[in-house]
Amino acid sequence: MAEKHLVHSFTEAAGRVGAAVVPCTTLQDAVAYVARTAVGHTLIPQTALAAEFQLRSLLGGAGVDVCSVSFREAGQLPGAGVTFCNFAMADTGTVVLDSTSEDVRLATTIPEVHFVILDPAKILTDNLAAAAPMNTLYAGSEPRFVAYITGPSRTADIERVLTIGCHGPRELHILLVPDVSDDLMEI
Repeated sequence: MAEKHLVHSFTEAAGRVGAAVVPCTTLQDAVAYVARTAVGHTLIPQTALAAEFQLRSLLGGAGVDVCSVSFREAGQLPGAGVTFCNFAMADTGTVVLDSTSEDVRLATTIPEVHFVILDPAKILTDNLAAAAPMNTLYAGSEPRFVAYITGPSRTADIERVLTIGCHGPRELHILLVPDVSDDLMEI
């Protein structure tokens, strides 16, 4: 019951900031959605979950143009990036992901469209509920990068006119896929 309430709150908050939240029954449904929506080279960082679910092969098999070279050599502007995330916050519609890997940073900031695969079990109430997992993400002596992504990229620093996609993706699609992983440290 609590998960349904969090999913509803998250979906509403993410929608208010311009993200599309798409419920998917299975990972195959999410793959089909990406295949219908993505255009151009698609960056898929090789994370633990991407490897476990063979995400590159699944998307390639569905007709997605999966980037097979170094992301820095991907050419002009890649069309899409597909990532998993560590967790999300219902009150703001924010997804959080460990972006210490350069490939994760490139896949989430350079393409026109970013697809995030989120297990609904990873939706937390708010920043306060995210404090403990954030401390775990930042633990250790090595520097860590953690991205908070709330809607498509936006700025109003150009003559105070709101511009979407100036510093990152123009579109954010959050694909809710149950039973992918409820481990907040896994991406």
